[in-house]
Amino acid sequence: MAKQTRRSFLKKSILAAGVFSIVPRYVLGGRGFTAPSEQLTKAVIGVGGMGQGHLGYGSSKLLAICDADKGHLANTHAKLGNSKDIKTYTDFRELLLRPDIDIVHIATPPHWHGLMSVAAAEAGKDIWCEKPMTRTIYEGKKVVEAVNKYGSIFRINTWFRFASKFYGSGYYVKDLKKLLESKALGWPLKVVVNASTGFGWKFYWSGKTTLPVMDIPKQLDYDLWLGPAPFKPYNSHRTHGTFRGYWDYDGGGLGDMGQHYLDPIQYILGKDDTSPVSVEVDSPQQHYDAVGPWRRVTLRYADGCEIILDGNESLAGEPFIEGPNGKVWRDYRSTIPNLRGFVNALPEPIEQVTDFEHAVKTRKKFALNESNGHRSCTLINLAKTALRVNRSLQYDPDKQIFINDDQANRFVKQPMRGPWRM
Repeated sequence: MAKQTRRSFLKKSILAAGVFSIVPRYVLGGRGFTAPSEQLTKAVIGVGGMGQGHLGYGSSKLLAICDADKGHLANTHAKLGNSKDIKTYTDFRELLLRPDIDIVHIATPPHWHGLMSVAAAEAGKDIWCEKPMTRTIYEGKKVVEAVNKYGSIFRINTWFRFASKFYGSGYYVKDLKKLLESKALGWPLKVVVNASTGFGWKFYWSGKTTLPVMDIPKQLDYDLWLGPAPFKPYNSHRTHGTFRGYWDYDGGGLGDMGQHYLDPIQYILGKDDTSPVSVEVDSPQQHYDAVGPWRRVTLRYADGCEIILDGNESLAGEPFIEGPNGKVWRDYRSTIPNLRGFVNALPEPIEQVTDFEHAVKTRKKFALNESNGHRSCTLINLAKTALRVNRSLQYDPDKQIFINDDQANRFVKQPMRGPWRM
């Protein structure tokens, strides 16, 4: 019998089981300890939409692209000049076997984020993942465990907590962080998120409740696209640009865009190491499959701080942030006189590592990482769960489960379609 090498055994195990064996990064030749002067290498998984923006980030060298749709692969490879130095893959498991790739960018629909992040960490890769971080709370916990166990550097692809302005509010997040840390508004605080404060919930990203069965395009491996998600007959509205409207893959505008807006709110409130203790909803009953609009979701922390997601603009005109001692509206309008001058005189927030490639080379934790990213994604997953059961819920932020609620907890850890598992 031919001698079986460690790598051939691992490859057979990976492709057969649909998951990764636990292997230290040095066995796979991962570049966890890259010299600061060495150019980093990367691969992008999912190039049909957001993945296009990951092709050229930073100075890292692109070595591979992957997509379950061969049409996406061909179009993107052509865009890259059909370079022989950039290999194409339809199965991400084969890509992760390559020892010469340092960073994996995950730009697939969210139902893949958790599983691929865990697999990439086990394969010795550093990870740049699109938002939302994971589709369920349990998947987020497993990503945190895997990243910490294998020493990966992880970031979520949202940047508002450390750069740019806070959507349409007119503020830099740093200024709000300084203001809230000063306790000038008092405590606890109420934060209202709606179009009036800078963000709408994109309810046009809703699903359809009646979908006729369609022929699967020849270029699409629909079974692989579904992966761990439950099998549903193919309809084009389930995939690619409109997948956001279905609970199996995302959660509408709340799921797809919510972490952009809620993560910096979590940061300025100082809640990176905890989660709310309750979530209340005002919504029509959601369809079991298709995401629909909702009116309001209220997330409440143990200290009384609230984040109110106003879906129908019933709180139009309300302050963005309100405390017992003051209020803040958009564009530095506040009950605090000369708010800009007041904020400028406050101490600067703790410095963060905001260059991902620097974090990879120095092995320093990125500003928005697996831990605080999981907590901000939990805000979204709490809201999604309450909407789906259509009632208020109590949550234990330490155990990360709903309290005495089996129905709600079924959404915390959802089964994966075989052979996929975490």
